[in-house]
Amino acid sequence: MRIGQGFDAHRFASADAAEAVVRPLWLAGIEWPGEGSGIEGDSDGDVAAHALIDALLSASGLGDIGSLFGVGSSAHGAGMHGVAMLRETVAYLESHGFTPSSASVAIIGNRPKIGRHRAETVRALSEAVGCPVSVTATTTDRMGFTGRGEGIAAIASALVEERE
Repeated sequence: MRIGQGFDAHRFASADAAEAVVRPLWLAGIEWPGEGSGIEGDSDGDVAAHALIDALLSASGLGDIGSLFGVGSSAHGAGMHGVAMLRETVAYLESHGFTPSSASVAIIGNRPKIGRHRAETVRALSEAVGCPVSVTATTTDRMGFTGRGEGIAAIASALVEERE
């Protein structure tokens, strides 16, 4: 058994920029309609999925999200949804002899409120990874960029089993 950690943070998309495209808010594998602007990023900006990807790759010693999906608007991961990225990551792990066993994601931010959709996020992430994934949330008591509502972050841990 091996353990890994991952972290991701993104700013919320600006709703008033002249060139801003209305982005849906994707977080923890689900869309959050009516929750304001989405998250900036080359993909859907799902910080929970991205932190979980880094935790899975870290646990297996196979790099990080940038090494698997690339960086920038022309990268392999550009435009992808977090769940699709998670599924591709799990397939990559399995092709290298690793199977996810358990994972946990903590979302850090003022919005959206996770509690009312926790079961849905747990289901979406657990199905994508193929093992139990717990989802928790916290704020930073108005400190830092997440506390000012400028963005959102997530930290994840994952346990993988190496097949012999």
